[in-house]
Amino acid sequence: MSEVQTISIPNFTTHTGAVYEDLPLHFQHFGKDYRKAPIVLINHSLTGDANVSGKGGWWGDIVGPDRVIDTDFFAVIAFNIPGNGVKGQVFDNHQDFHTGDIARIFYQGLSLLKIETLYAIIGGSIGGSIAWEMAVQYSQLTKLLIPIAADWKASDWILANTFLQERILKNSADPVRDARIHAMLTYRTPESLNTRFRRTQNETVGIANVESWLLHHGEKLHHRFDWKAYRLMNTLLASVDIARNGENPKDIIAQIEARIHIIAIDSDLLFSAAEDRKTFEMVKPLKETIFYQEIKSIHGHDAFLIESKKMEMILKNIICKEDAIPQQKKLQKVI
Repeated sequence: MSEVQTISIPNFTTHTGAVYEDLPLHFQHFGKDYRKAPIVLINHSLTGDANVSGKGGWWGDIVGPDRVIDTDFFAVIAFNIPGNGVKGQVFDNHQDFHTGDIARIFYQGLSLLKIETLYAIIGGSIGGSIAWEMAVQYSQLTKLLIPIAADWKASDWILANTFLQERILKNSADPVRDARIHAMLTYRTPESLNTRFRRTQNETVGIANVESWLLHHGEKLHHRFDWKAYRLMNTLLASVDIARNGENPKDIIAQIEARIHIIAIDSDLLFSAAEDRKTFEMVKPLKETIFYQEIKSIHGHDAFLIESKKMEMILKNIICKEDAIPQQKKLQKVI
């Protein structure tokens, strides 16, 4: 596992006017020296973290030596979303931030690392939404933008689910366990659960296996995720919107200089493929370099973590070392 490193963002003011005089930003670095190699920034999901590769890495099938994101060629940077609980970092006021703030924090983190350009920004779930925000705010930052199982906005369905999550977190006697149990039903699908459990029983505890599975996931998150961190992340999910100031999203996305590769999951119950297709169809007349691909899976939103082979096949046609070489030469020239 890569060591967690920390840099400090000075005098950061959020959209609400909250001032953080010294905001720690925790990150991990994998692979080659980021001062000399093409850089891939990977943004984690709601209850994830920056450990994307190696021991315990949540995307080890995709990121690592000889993987599609080859750490023998690329430098990989992953920031922890501030307040997600890594190194005990949580905030008392979960409403201080929205995802646009997180995009600015990540950009300032890159600047402090003296990183001016990226080969790719990749994000899964809310990490993909933050990737959208970064590409909109800094249109020349990256060559590739790859949001996976994500959207540039919080749909009404997202708002409904985050509303329920907030009520669970505020009112439940066992908030993190109960919120996680509900969330798992948006990350998977009825077909996925029906296929896996087939109405079987856990004879040891006398309940259905699907109930035992949900309790297990609630218990795991309870032990590794802070209530304040969960509440902040839920608030961030509800805040996603590249056009929150009333701009036309079609025009905003068309101005992104990166090649945009939207990757959706046909059975995603959280960030629906239908919404991603609408984005693609809306922007395609204005921007030739926007593409749409879809993972076919019964597993829903979590398919980008479960369907490693399908994910790999799609990314192999997007991530290209030869395509990244010009950036590598540019970085070496700057050094």
